[in-house]
Amino acid sequence: MRDQFDPSLDGFDAQSPWNKLRLVAQFDLAQAAARMSVLDEGMEHINTLRALGLFDARVPRYTSYPTAPVFSAAVGGDFQANALAALDPAQPVSVYLHIPFCERLCWFCACRTQGTQTLSPVESYIGTLEAELRMVAETVPAGLRMGRLHWGGGTPTILPPHLIHRLALAVKSAILPCDDWEFSVEIDPTMVDRAKIDALAAQGMNRASIGIQDFDPQVQAAIGRAQPYDVTRACVDDLRAAGVTSLNCDLVYGLPHQTEARIADTVAKVLALGPERIALFGYAHVPWVAKRQKLIDEAALPDDMGRYRLSELATTQFSKSGFEPIGIDHFARPGDELALAKDEGRLRRNFQGYTADSCATLIGLGASSISRLPTGYVQNAAATAAYIQRIEAGQLAGSRGHVMSPSDLLRADAIEMLMCNFVIDLDVLQARHGELVASLDRDLHQIADRFGNLVSLDSDALTLLPQGRALTRIMASVLDAHMPEGVRFSRAS
Repeated sequence: MRDQFDPSLDGFDAQSPWNKLRLVAQFDLAQAAARMSVLDEGMEHINTLRALGLFDARVPRYTSYPTAPVFSAAVGGDFQANALAALDPAQPVSVYLHIPFCERLCWFCACRTQGTQTLSPVESYIGTLEAELRMVAETVPAGLRMGRLHWGGGTPTILPPHLIHRLALAVKSAILPCDDWEFSVEIDPTMVDRAKIDALAAQGMNRASIGIQDFDPQVQAAIGRAQPYDVTRACVDDLRAAGVTSLNCDLVYGLPHQTEARIADTVAKVLALGPERIALFGYAHVPWVAKRQKLIDEAALPDDMGRYRLSELATTQFSKSGFEPIGIDHFARPGDELALAKDEGRLRRNFQGYTADSCATLIGLGASSISRLPTGYVQNAAATAAYIQRIEAGQLAGSRGHVMSPSDLLRADAIEMLMCNFVIDLDVLQARHGELVASLDRDLHQIADRFGNLVSLDSDALTLLPQGRALTRIMASVLDAHMPEGVRFSRAS
């Protein structure tokens, strides 16, 4: 007896109805076998990822190195003042400005925010920001220029037009923009109208980032964020009409009640908006940090495999729609500056995620903002009241930070290379850091031994292969010489 029916045998009648049925059945069996082979390979790969810690590990997102939990109160306002005064005026800087206020506090959010139903505290806060800007302007060297400006929150679009103009002019008075500067703003479509968008555009906004998370009403209800599609569509139309040519949409997978069908529908709606960039973040359920997350029903959260499938499904949809993957969680249309930066090897990673920003210095303004300075990091007082108190006392608001050692600078470069390019180029590190690069040998070999055929290590580079990229943050943590004990980070998956 043969294992399969063989139509090549002598005497085979292809027109026989019975033989036709046998051929169809054999074809179906072959197709099913092929599908099972693919599924088996997929499950084997998932099991490999599971064994290497993807579904269990809690590691930093590495938007900085060292990460913020390492910062010390021993580094504060004095370091901040000295580092700002020592900046090279020939090198443009980025400026980040934090607006911590929201009219509604979304339950999933772990950002530093506070609720308000009136504009009174917001207007008072703008006055404090103006005072901080004046102090920074008096501290930095004359002639310093601003290459990038980003307003984040909270909800920057809580500001009415007159406060938008007032704040933007204060920033420009403190640090003059370069001719080709970029001004980006995080926008809540439910908290913006055409007048606010026109005010932002008049002040130079040329890129916008819209928080979406998920368009399904049940998911939105479960995270305390109602945001109808038609409201978001109207916001996008207004942004385009105002001349904004670069639009980013933020999505989150792993939310309560999220299913593959629901996220597929959300992705289709997002693609219909026509953004140039998309960020796809895994929901970080950290109720011990963000108390409001206790309002989320943990039983409704997808399990490990559910999260993984949601991420893979959305990624596949974006790729089929022509978006290029950027790092571990961003996507961009070909020709977008972010895609060009990836192709040209100049992609960077900062507190907003992946960026084409080439400025070495980031000056953070407002409560909880973090500055990345040539010699280290410093974070402003996190609580809004503490921040205001420092500024009103005539002090810069830095309250904690970290001074970078030569080893920190080396490891920061190596981790950023891995996170951005999936390659640690040892020749480049050698040129930048000299013989200190040899101090990475033990960690690189540990990565190669632990992750096996998912990485390649030779004398020139450590390369993370595509099938292992889900483990990027875990690999980066091997290079982290400051992993703090007792700190619970978000999950790696």
